[in-house]
Amino acid sequence: MELRTLRYFVTVAEELHFGRAAARLHMSQPPLSRAIKQLENDLGAVLLHRSAAGVSLTPAGSALLDEARALLDQAGQIRVRVAGAATITVGILGDSTDRGATRLATAYRRRHPGVEVRIREADLTDPTCGLRAGLVDVALTRGPFDETGLTVHDLRADPVGAVLRADDPLARRDHLKLADLADRRWFRFPGGTDPIWQSYWNGGEPREGPVVRAVQECLQAVIWNGTVGMIPLGHKPPDELVAVPLIDMAPSRVVAAWNEGDTNPLIQSFVRIATAAYRA
Repeated sequence: MELRTLRYFVTVAEELHFGRAAARLHMSQPPLSRAIKQLENDLGAVLLHRSAAGVSLTPAGSALLDEARALLDQAGQIRVRVAGAATITVGILGDSTDRGATRLATAYRRRHPGVEVRIREADLTDPTCGLRAGLVDVALTRGPFDETGLTVHDLRADPVGAVLRADDPLARRDHLKLADLADRRWFRFPGGTDPIWQSYWNGGEPREGPVVRAVQECLQAVIWNGTVGMIPLGHKPPDELVAVPLIDMAPSRVVAAWNEGDTNPLIQSFVRIATAAYRA
């Protein structure tokens, strides 16, 4: 007994006319009649009385109609639940125009054309992009941060530089060390931000300066106040700014992160595809 055949039966039972039922089902009448006859043979019961006056339900047909409607409704709910499960929410931190991220999006869409990918762009106060809060399934982000309860997979390492105004005397240097910036004001993240993350972007030292939450706020703090901060060298700053390589800073790691023990196959596929996309 197939769902399709039950749907045929319900349509005939509602129309009580094979011609109208066939039209509603966008099919011709002979295969519809054969399907209903086969269903009666399978069940060993007559479901419909056919006469010159029209079509009517037998007691067996009335009983099947209730059951068939319930089964079809349940099948519809299953489809909705399965479709809802075929989604993945990706948290993104920073520049979503990164070529690695662009290659990842193209490859993932090709590999999983039926999966809806939802994007949540996070600000700089949460490098996990909402993983611990259950807001995303997987994060495309940067380390280092507190990895407790998370699985973290490295995708790429980017050298970093100090981002300065173009008219800053240090902007003319080929490279800098953190000591060259010791007496400068840096941008900082709000209280409660992951301390490992905060320490990295402050060069491992406590700093004074404006509090920012987003990449654009960091850049504007430099433009307006001459504040110093760091930026991955793969990111081109606005024309008013210059990024000077910091030769004594560890690279900024681009990573994929997800909750430890989460075996969602869409996440595992995401990580495999991301690894290839960023390696390219």
